[in-house]
Amino acid sequence: MNLLLFGAPGTGKGTQSSFLISQYKLHHISTGDLFRKALGEKTPLGLKAQSYMDRGELVPDSIVIALIEEVLADIKSGFILDGFPRTLAQAEALDSLLKNITLDLDKVLYLKVPESILIERIVGRRVAEKSGHVYHIKFNPPLKKGVCDKSGEKLIHRNDDREEVVKQRLKAYREQTEPLIEYYREKNILFELDGCGSPKEVFPRLQLMLSIS
Repeated sequence: MNLLLFGAPGTGKGTQSSFLISQYKLHHISTGDLFRKALGEKTPLGLKAQSYMDRGELVPDSIVIALIEEVLADIKSGFILDGFPRTLAQAEALDSLLKNITLDLDKVLYLKVPESILIERIVGRRVAEKSGHVYHIKFNPPLKKGVCDKSGEKLIHRNDDREEVVKQRLKAYREQTEPLIEYYREKNILFELDGCGSPKEVFPRLQLMLSIS
C-alpha cells in the first residue's frame, strides 16, 4: 500500500503518519525529516532548504526532488509520503519517478482543518532541537515549562512556527498546493476527511478511508 498524506501545515500529518506506519508497517517519507537530517549534517541541500523554510516559503522543486528521489529508489515495500508533493510540478515529477521504478500511489488522504485552528496548532508548538520531541503549550505541554520531559533539552520555538511565518506558509499552501486536490481527484485516488479533533479521533477516519476500495 503506497499512500500520500496531504493537507495544510498543522493538519497533523506527522502524527497520523506515525499511526499509519505502526498499524500498516509502512516506510515513512517525510520531507520535513529529510530537510532536518540534511541540515543537521550541514549538507548543501539542507542549508539551502532551511533558508526558504525560515522565511515561510516553499522549498524549490529541485531541492525537494533530489532528496525524495534518493529515498524512493531504495523502497522495497509500502510507503507513506508526508509533505510531498507540494506543487503540481512536484506531483508530475513524482508520477515520473514512480513510473520509472514501477510503483504507484494507491490513495491520497486529504486532511481538512480550518485555518484558524491550524494557526493555533502551529504557533503553540515547541520542539526539542536535538531529539525532535514535539510539545504544544496548550494541547500537549511538558511537565516542566520549556523543558523536554524525555531528554531534558530546552524546548525551542522554531522560526517557521512563529505566527507571521505561519501565515506566509498557509498563503503559499493555498496558492501552490491546494491545486493538487483537483489533480488527484481527477485520478480518482483522492479521499477527503475531517482533520479536526484529537489525533486518536482522526485516525479511525483514516482507517475508514483505507477500507474503501
